[in-house]
This record gives sequence, C-alpha cells and structure tokens, in this order.
Amino acid sequence: MVESAQPHTAAQAGPGRVPALTSYDPRTGESVGSYPIAGADAVAAAVRAARAAENWWGALRFADRKRWLLEWKGAVARRIGELVELVCAETGKPEADAAIEVMLAVENLDWVARHAERSLGRRRLGSSWLSRNQRASVGYLPLGVVGVLGPWTNPVFTPMGSIATAMAAGNAVVFKPSELTPGVGIWLAESWRRLAPNQPVLQAITGDDSTGAALCQAGVDKIAYAGSEAGARDVIALCSRTMTPVVVERGGKGAMVVDVDAELDAAAESAIFGAMSNAGQSPSGIQRVYVAESVYQPMLDKVAELARGLRPGGDRKASYGPMVRETQAEEVRRQVKDAIARGGRTVVGGLESIREPYVEPIVLTDVPEDGLAITAESVGPVLVINAVPTMDEAVARINAVDHGLTVSIFTRDTKFGAELAERLRTGVVTLNSSMAYAGIPAMPFGGIGEYGRGHTHGEAGLREFSRTLAIAQRRYRAPVNLSTFDRHPRHLRMAKAIFRMRHG
Repeated sequence: MVESAQPHTAAQAGPGRVPALTSYDPRTGESVGSYPIAGADAVAAAVRAARAAENWWGALRFADRKRWLLEWKGAVARRIGELVELVCAETGKPEADAAIEVMLAVENLDWVARHAERSLGRRRLGSSWLSRNQRASVGYLPLGVVGVLGPWTNPVFTPMGSIATAMAAGNAVVFKPSELTPGVGIWLAESWRRLAPNQPVLQAITGDDSTGAALCQAGVDKIAYAGSEAGARDVIALCSRTMTPVVVERGGKGAMVVDVDAELDAAAESAIFGAMSNAGQSPSGIQRVYVAESVYQPMLDKVAELARGLRPGGDRKASYGPMVRETQAEEVRRQVKDAIARGGRTVVGGLESIREPYVEPIVLTDVPEDGLAITAESVGPVLVINAVPTMDEAVARINAVDHGLTVSIFTRDTKFGAELAERLRTGVVTLNSSMAYAGIPAMPFGGIGEYGRGHTHGEAGLREFSRTLAIAQRRYRAPVNLSTFDRHPRHLRMAKAIFRMRHG
C-alpha cells in the first residue's frame, strides 16, 4: 500500500519478539532507528485512545484550540534543528531542503490555528421570501478521528498538511508515517505528547503495509493518503469496504508551459528547481515543459546550462541527495531507455548518470507523448522539454495525461496566463513561478481526475476534515404559512401572486 518490500526497510522478528522495521540513511546505508510494526490490535487501541481524546479536543472553543496549536507550533520551531537532522538522516536531503520543508510545515500550522474559527465558525445565511420568519445558519464540526498515511518524499510538510488541518478542525489524528521515515512521524507525535501528555490528540503508529491497511479499516472517520498511484488505489479499495471517505494526494509531478513572451531565465530556473529539487522526488514538481517553438532552443540551452551545474551527493554542498528507495534508480533507467528508444534525445546526462544511490541531472527532448518519461510517475531528477507550435497544443498535451495536480505557466501576459489556466484540467496553477503554492498556507491543494479526492491546506482543507451542520430557527409565525395541512386558500393565492411577480 505504501512502500513495502523496499531494501531501505527491513522487517525483523524472532521468538517472543514484536516484529520491527529498521529505518536506514539512504546516503550511507547505516541504521537510523528501529521501530515496531503495529498490528491490528495496536492500531485499534490507538484509535480508541484518539476517540477519548477527541471528546475533549473537539469540545474546546476555537480560541482554546488555537492556543494549544500555537503552543505546539512554538515547540516544533524551537527544536527545528532536531527535526531537520532526522529528516536528513531518513531521506538523505541536504540540510537546506529539510529546513525549508519544516519551516513550510510550521507556517501552515500557524495559519490553520489562526484561521480555523473564521473558516469553520457558525455564520448567518440568507433566506427567501417564503421563509423570512426563519433564521438560518451553517457551521462546521469535527468529524472525530482522522487517519493520516504519510509519504517519504516530504515526510513533514505533506502529512502535516492533513494533520494540522484536521486538528485545527477539532479532530484527533492517528498518523502512520512511511516505513522509510518512521522516525519523523514519531518525532512529530512526541512533540505533541510533551505538550499534552494525557491527551493523545496526535499519535503516531509505525509499521508496514499491514499497519496502513489496519488503519484504513479501524473505523476512523476519514483517511488522508499521500503517496504512489498504486498505493492510492489500494487505500481507496480498502476504505470502500467500510465506506470510509478518503482524501488522496497521488504521487506524480506536474507540467510547465513557456510562451513566446516568457522571461526565459526565470522559466529555466523554475523548471530546473521543480524537476531536480529533492532529487526529483517532490510530488507536484515539474516533469515536462512545453515551450513555444520560437523560444524553444534558447530555453533548452538555459535549462541545460543550469542542469550541468548541479551535483548530487551526501554533503552539505550537494545540490540534492540520493534516491530514497533503491528501486527508483531502476525506474529512472527504464524511463530514459524508453525515451531514447522512441526517438527522444538526451541533452544533459543519460543512462550513465544513474549511479546508485545518486542520479545526476538528466534533460531529455523530443520525447513522444506516449513515452514513459511523460506518462509514468516521475521518480528522479529527469526533465523533458518539448517544443509546441501553439499554446493550444500545450494545453491539449497536458490535459491528455492524467497528472492533474499542478501546472506552471510562464508568460508576461498574465491575463492570457489566467485564461490559459482555466482551460487546464488541473487543481493548482502558478504564473511565472513553480511550486509557489507550498509557501501560501491559505491556498487549497488538490487536483482533479485521480487527483481529485479532496483538498488539504487553506479553508477548503479545514472543511475537508469537518462535517456541515445547518440550523434553521423559527423566529415568528409566518404571515403566509404553506407548511401545514391547514393552509388558508388566501395564503396560497397570495404566494402564487408573489411568485409570479418575482419569477414570471
């Protein structure tokens, strides 16, 4: 379901011992820590404890939850060095990348804490002439217990998009981190436990696919999943058995469009960062770029120059780190081979760039649209740049591949860029930047198609983890009362007359 049977994670068991998994540093292969594989009984116990904690947490006023969440935020921020070090150890990310990830997660936690009441608090609604004697309102209440299945790609920022939002909405959370990054999940839960040791509003359970499956079937009120396409399908199928609703952030990177009037230096820089940052392992990064024919060659030259200046490695000066999963290098090799076999050209790097656990930057061009480097999930620092005759063709190519999460558009004509955005089958668009949405906590994050199961972040995310409660209250006896079997004929004639005046 998540990332089972990966060489970086080894299950261990013996007579009288609880099965355990070991997390490894992908840069060195050294053990980072050993963690239990929670079985169905342990998962059920965690959910029961969460139910009890939610009775307290969900009953608090928004202002009280805000105070707790801001205190938690401060605790995480003060110990950022510990968390960054752990992220680096379990993912191999450079320190700067890990620090940025944690800071973005803290910013999101701060936003949801401060805006939950405004987004979810009860507010008045208008009424029609037929119900002027009624006062209507709508508010949003907690669901109860939310299960979160986190990825290894961004093991703090991505799951915290669901964890913080669900908690701000008044829910308790049971978090199952990726088996490749269990230590990060335990650290986050422990940071909350230090604050409220007797109220397990946030718990972390470690384990493998079986643990995730148990959480999906443990009777939680919603599951939030982020990870691979195959994992997303497994989670949806499991949750369907108990009719548990699911929020899905499926893996797979987005696209970029570069028009004839684009600022090419900025476009090239954004394309390289979106494709190569986090060793190309960032969901919603940049997988393919469609460039107007008249500026294709200069754009390609700028991208190639920037790509040649990058260096993967495990030291502080490295541009990015290793492949976290060993199978990724083989997947990169398969996609590059397929692109070349179909007539694509390597501009920077090639098959020789794959030196496990590191992959040097690879830039491809003239890759057919049915090539794996375009249609499959991108799992490494590989960027495809293809020329297009028109922006209409770029839109058609993007919409043809079901990677409906993020698209970046580069053009000086922002009005045209906004019009182009509305024609794209995608959930998030950035104009003249890439991945900027990550730094805007108010911006909802979600997609369409297979990406279209719910949102995290922003007001939409807060409501995703809430249930709607609408209330209508009678204020006085209606002068024209049609909601009775004892209707006066005069009332019906009056209602018909008013109706014809309003709508006829």
